[in-house]
Amino acid sequence: MPRYAGHRAGVKSVREIVELAAKNGVSYLTLFAFSSENWSRPREEVSKLMSLFIESLQKEVDDLNKNNVRLKFIGSKKQLSAELVEGMLAAERKTATNTGLTLLVAVAYGGRWDIMRAVRKIAEGVANGTVSNAAIDEELFAQYLALKGIPDPDLLIRTGGEQRISNFLLWNLAYTELFFCECLWPDFNEQNFNAALDHYAMRQRRFGRTGEQAEPK
Repeated sequence: MPRYAGHRAGVKSVREIVELAAKNGVSYLTLFAFSSENWSRPREEVSKLMSLFIESLQKEVDDLNKNNVRLKFIGSKKQLSAELVEGMLAAERKTATNTGLTLLVAVAYGGRWDIMRAVRKIAEGVANGTVSNAAIDEELFAQYLALKGIPDPDLLIRTGGEQRISNFLLWNLAYTELFFCECLWPDFNEQNFNAALDHYAMRQRRFGRTGEQAEPK
């Protein structure tokens, strides 16, 4: 089957995992839908992917809203069609006051793009006097990234047998626990999701400290 068939099948997995995340009390779920490097894929595949994004938005946003899910998009919108951008903005507006799971969808996103954009914005602030050199630290830098105001991910799930993060949230993943799954995304189901949660539950979050320091008192 053509690669596009896999993308379409993957939409069902998105729906299932969003429901499972909400059911398990996950506060933030970020899905890497389309990277900044994916623009270099065959034009026909990219075109069909963009159409699938628009179609999925139109179909899913009402259900997300009914289920109290807040939808946000991260990534560069420069190369996206006006129709898709308007659909994304409309979906964000429609779900903006929801208080349940926050679902972030990364479209035309890249970790290096995110960091470079933050550097440029800070440099502009220094140049126009709104940011001082002395004020630049990790906390300030994070305020210029796509995940501004959102906690760094606790867990990254990578499907398809790949063992790399593929330019995703490079700054934010500094202390994230990693789970690699052999199954392809269209086949990723509740069993796989629960296995990832079990893996996370067994990890000790040390953040540079010793194991003894990290143990709850």
